[in-house]
Amino acid sequence: MRKLPRLIGISARFSRFKKEQGVYVFRGAHASLMLQPVNDHIVRVKLLLDHALDLKSTIAVQREAYVKVDARLEEEPEQYKLVLPALAVVVHKANARIDFYDADGELISREQELYRAGRGEYGFRKAMEKDSHIYGLGRRRAFWTKKGEKYDMWNSDVFDPHVPEIQCLYVSIPFFVHFRYDRPAYGIFLDNPGRSTFDMHTSEIAYTVQVHAGTIDYYFVYGPELKDVVRRYSGLTGRMELPPAWAIGYHQSRYSYMDQEEVMMLARNFRSKNIPCDVIYLDIHYMDEYRVFTFDPVRFPNPKKMIDELGEMGIKIVPIVDPGVKKDPEYAPYIEGTKKDYFCRKLEGEVFIGKVWPGESAFPDFTEEQVRSWWGEQHRYYTELGIHGIWNDMNEPAVFNASKTMDLDVVHGNDGDMKTHRELHNLYGMLMSMATQQGLKKQLDGERPFVLTRAGYAGVQKYAATWTGDNRSFWEHLAMAIPMVLNLGLSGQPFSGPDIGGFAHNTTPELLARWTQAGVFFPYCRNHSVLESIRQEPWSFGPEIEDICRKYIRLRYKLLPYLYTQFYEAHKTGLPIMRPLILEYPDDRSVYNLCDQFLVGTSLLVAPILRPSTEYRPVYLPAGEWIDYWTGERHEGGRTILAHAPMDVLPLYVKAGSLLPELADDEWKPAMNESADVTLSIYAGAPGSTSIDQWYEDDARTYAYESGVYNLLQSTAVFNEDTLMLKLAYLSKGMNNERRLLQLQVKAMNFAPKAIFIGKMSLEESGGSWSYDEALRALSLQVPNTFNEMELVILGTQKLAPSN
Repeated sequence: MRKLPRLIGISARFSRFKKEQGVYVFRGAHASLMLQPVNDHIVRVKLLLDHALDLKSTIAVQREAYVKVDARLEEEPEQYKLVLPALAVVVHKANARIDFYDADGELISREQELYRAGRGEYGFRKAMEKDSHIYGLGRRRAFWTKKGEKYDMWNSDVFDPHVPEIQCLYVSIPFFVHFRYDRPAYGIFLDNPGRSTFDMHTSEIAYTVQVHAGTIDYYFVYGPELKDVVRRYSGLTGRMELPPAWAIGYHQSRYSYMDQEEVMMLARNFRSKNIPCDVIYLDIHYMDEYRVFTFDPVRFPNPKKMIDELGEMGIKIVPIVDPGVKKDPEYAPYIEGTKKDYFCRKLEGEVFIGKVWPGESAFPDFTEEQVRSWWGEQHRYYTELGIHGIWNDMNEPAVFNASKTMDLDVVHGNDGDMKTHRELHNLYGMLMSMATQQGLKKQLDGERPFVLTRAGYAGVQKYAATWTGDNRSFWEHLAMAIPMVLNLGLSGQPFSGPDIGGFAHNTTPELLARWTQAGVFFPYCRNHSVLESIRQEPWSFGPEIEDICRKYIRLRYKLLPYLYTQFYEAHKTGLPIMRPLILEYPDDRSVYNLCDQFLVGTSLLVAPILRPSTEYRPVYLPAGEWIDYWTGERHEGGRTILAHAPMDVLPLYVKAGSLLPELADDEWKPAMNESADVTLSIYAGAPGSTSIDQWYEDDARTYAYESGVYNLLQSTAVFNEDTLMLKLAYLSKGMNNERRLLQLQVKAMNFAPKAIFIGKMSLEESGGSWSYDEALRALSLQVPNTFNEMELVILGTQKLAPSN
């Protein structure tokens, strides 16, 4: 590895330190180092190149994340030691190296050097062990673990085939988690929206983080557990709002559905074929010569009528909106934006004009709050038509020029702190989505909006969902989608997914079937394809593939209450919906590099088929018992099994003891709301085990949940050889519903029931009822839904032979 020069000034001994405004500043000859406690587990490290105290951060960081910390500074001859309740930071006087220790004095992270690489470029290098694992860094190609890889953070429109060596893609989240089996886990978030490089490839004993503009400004996030790091990081950069239920249904898109009649025919096909669909997207051809905030008057002569008709069918329209505003002196948004000086300019004063779909276009300066407000208000054009969701694209920003983006010498107002585009590039797309989401929220009268964005930065989860961009109809891209979305989840963005079937190239019947099977378990679920490709709607390849797609799309809807509960947990804790096994089983070395299967929440294990002409695949089951969702067969965990998966079967397993709230599958599109027909399905655990689960529900469309209008039911199940004790308790019961009786089902039972009691009364005396299907080993119950807390005791007659 090439030896890089150390940072001039910092490498000299610190001459002094001072505490100012709650931060600690250590002064060198030519630069200073700032340590700022954020909370007991997070410390900010910032390089002050001109010594001046600078507490500013990007909009990614939540100011409420900062709390008062009981910190003290201890000085020793060769070092300073900043002691917080959960960790200690050691600053070496001689060379500015920073080491981190936990409260017990165990080393968490050791720095090798802080350096200057060239004019305006600075970096730090920290130790990486042989058994270190690096996860996160947002939407990156290649394998699950990022050790051995090198990436640049620079939002880029990449249509060419996505291959592992691509260093830049649409979303830049400069955050990673460092994990070792025998050490506390930690994360580093580099809050620098210019170009930066994360190098875990050049050296086997160290990783390097380097900035190419601005300064080093990072947050050290201490766990000690992997989940703790993710929770704490998401608390720093913000957590997603709950989306409306329709946003987590099945979505259909194409580049493009060309006219109003084609859109209506598509919707009627979904309805007549009994395939649920919540959203149809409109790509760029719906606009009048690609002008945003318009409909083409010939292709879409009556968009309001179309949107109303679709609404009656339970389908919403989500149109695409790009940032480029056509340079047209007769076009109202361009006229107003120019008069109000809302477009990006060069320092010398001329408006930056770049060529995109409408031709020569101007670009709003979303770094200014007044511009974001103006842009949000433009969306009234859509909301007055009945539109509740917007798709932001081309917002890296992408420009049809040699650099593929805005000129780097464009200056942004940045709310009074002017910076160049070179310094702020990666923020542009997120700020556009922020403007869009906040505008929609003001206009929808309490209804939740939905925003989808191609580009983003750390904190994008507060405003929008993301998809993985212009993938291809390749089996390799189906496989690659799993680690991409898993790493996005660990990077604070829980709401993401790939284009099902692949965007470009031509999918095949088998690939569409297998991709749909996997895709319905991704948090974001959309089928999308390019104009030149063959059609890939669910019915495009005949009855067999249509039946498979229908089966799995309907399965997603059946599981919506479970999925929605996982979205609630992501909203509350920042933990991802789609999870790598290591998040739940960090002590199991078998899962550290496992990324061809995944968990949804803690209870569902999904093992997609990722190769053509394949009917068998190995599935690793972690500790515990796992129940085949389709057959009820029980499997002991901690081992690999061989799953049989003919074309219509996706290997799917439920953790024994789990609660899965499910919708009744008896309508063309089951509804998720406060009166939905929900059954609480419990998968019997092993004798001697106890399981605790939750079910969350609200009206699934408004912000009433923020005022406590929701229900949160906790179930505690104690399983024995011939009894099951089930405690149901509402942790919150702020929402009324129309369910007089609560439906429960216990599946894969270990014994046949003979009597059921609520307290000292039988279930029947309490106004409930039950039945048992011996062949399916399934107990169905109806219990009065008038309780705040209830204890059910299910007594059995005999122990049944194991189902496997």
